This record gives sequence, C-alpha cells and structure tokens, in this order.
Amino acid sequence: MSRLGSRAMLRLAPFALLLVAVGIVSGCEVNTEGDNVVNGKKLFIGQGRCGSCHVLARAGTKGTAGPDLDQAFQRSLTDGFKRSTIKGIVHQQILHPNKNPQIDPKTGKEVTSMPADLVTGQDAYDVAAYVAEVAAKPGKDTGLLATVGGGGPKGTATEKAGVLSIPADPTGQLFYVFKDATANAGQVKVESQNKSAVDHDISLEGNGVNEKGDIVKNGGTSEVDVDLKQGEYTFFCSVPGHREAGMEGKLTVK
Repeated sequence: MSRLGSRAMLRLAPFALLLVAVGIVSGCEVNTEGDNVVNGKKLFIGQGRCGSCHVLARAGTKGTAGPDLDQAFQRSLTDGFKRSTIKGIVHQQILHPNKNPQIDPKTGKEVTSMPADLVTGQDAYDVAAYVAEVAAKPGKDTGLLATVGGGGPKGTATEKAGVLSIPADPTGQLFYVFKDATANAGQVKVESQNKSAVDHDISLEGNGVNEKGDIVKNGGTSEVDVDLKQGEYTFFCSVPGHREAGMEGKLTVK
C-alpha cells in the first residue's frame, strides 16, 4: 500500500461509514462509467437511507448520527486521493458496514453504526459515485443533480378547527415541511405525520409548555394536546441530534 493510502486510512478510521479493511484500500479505485449519480443523490437523500445520518453539503443533508462526509474526505482529497478511490471506499462500506462501536475523536461520542443493505446492487454503486463526486466540493449541484432534493422547510402551517398539522419531511431529511406556524389561543392538537423510515416526533416548549409526542415512523403521527396562550413557542423533534440539525420552528399564538 502507498504512504498516501496508509495516511488516508488512519485519518478515516474513526468514522463508522468509512471503515474498511486496510488490505483493500489499494484496490478501491473504481471506474464511475455507467453509474447514475442522479439516482445516487435521490437514494442518498430519500427515505432516511443516508442523509438523515450524514452531513453532505451538496445534498443539503445535516444528519448528526454519522460522520460529516465533507470533513471526512477533505484532507484526503487535498493529499491527492482520487475520487474514484473514495467511491470504492464508500461502496465497500455500504456493502460491509462496520459493526463495532466507534468513537468520534472530535466529540468523544459513540458513532451510530450504519445498517446493512440500505442500498444494494447498482443502487449502491450509484450512491457511492454521488458521494465521491461531491464530497468536500464547494458550490452547489448543477444540471440534473440540481433538480434532486434542494428542499427544506417552507411556508407557514396554520391551525384549523383546533388542529395544527406540521408534517415531517417525507424523504427522511431532518426538517419539518413548514418552517413556522400560527395558531389561535386555546386548546390545540399539534400533530406531525412522519411518512419516512426515520424516527421523529413533535415536541413543543415555551410559555410554561413542555410537551413531547410519541416517536413515530412509517406513516405514524406524533401529537400533543396543549392549551396555548398568546405568545411564541418552539416546535421541534426531540430525537437526539435532530433539533441540532435544524428540525425546529417557531409557533406564534395570537
């Protein structure tokens, strides 16, 4: 193995997604011809497969359970690591995720292990190709890639007949569909349907209120019933790391 490969592996070793056997690194360079990076981005973002755990700036994902993929590959790319080699590393870890608990050296916290079989076959190559193409690359995706994802919370949820609906993003990304909400004072049921496979809830705090709904997924609905007074509140997801990733918004009660 080259010195470059050895240094890169030592640098990547703490990250659960990137752990692979040292012996395969020199053979990890993979041709990207035939891979569909647009499909790779869709799969990376969609249904909580990757983006709910990992930061990848160009994909617009802000997961906190796994390593920041931009940071993880930045130094290796600076050192001259080829993106085709990164694709090989990511593909191997998708196929054979590390099962041993790992500690993030920056935070001292245990890194969540990646589940097996999130994507398989050509889809696994497509995801690996997309990550390798955009990791630590400044700017935004262009062309067809720019049409995938790019979402985020938009607009205002409005209470109707005592019910305030604030759904979670159906693809599993860490945000609610609405960036803020309004309601009239009085008894209100705040509900959040979660169609994705990623755990979410709806919680509310402010003005003496501190309520948490059930954690749900796969079409479940989390809800809290509260007596709201005029003022401002914060709705958020209480699943560890989700609020920190931006899954919160302001509720204004009139």
